[in-house]
Amino acid sequence: MILQCPSCRSIRIAARHTGRKVCTSVGTAAGAASGVAAAASGARIGASVGAIGGLPGSVLGGLLGGIVGALAGGSAGAALGDFVDDNILDNFECLDCGHTFSVETD
Repeated sequence: MILQCPSCRSIRIAARHTGRKVCTSVGTAAGAASGVAAAASGARIGASVGAIGGLPGSVLGGLLGGIVGALAGGSAGAALGDFVDDNILDNFECLDCGHTFSVETD
């Protein structure tokens, strides 16, 4: 299916992906913060029991928790952003006249 601008009938169309960009950024930040917080909580529990890795193990665990949390949050945010782009926002922009529009999917 070739997209055409409903205003000027141009076929020079670009997808904007505004929702995906915003939700991915927010999801990544929230996931990283959650991952680091969970790792820090686990490090406190491990330290009280007698952690094998000591301080380096706690730091590595925090970094790994942050990375895993950021990946999970970013993926979830991207999926939510795609939904928002497809169903709520005008996701396409005409490169000739600047008109923004959405396309109804069947």
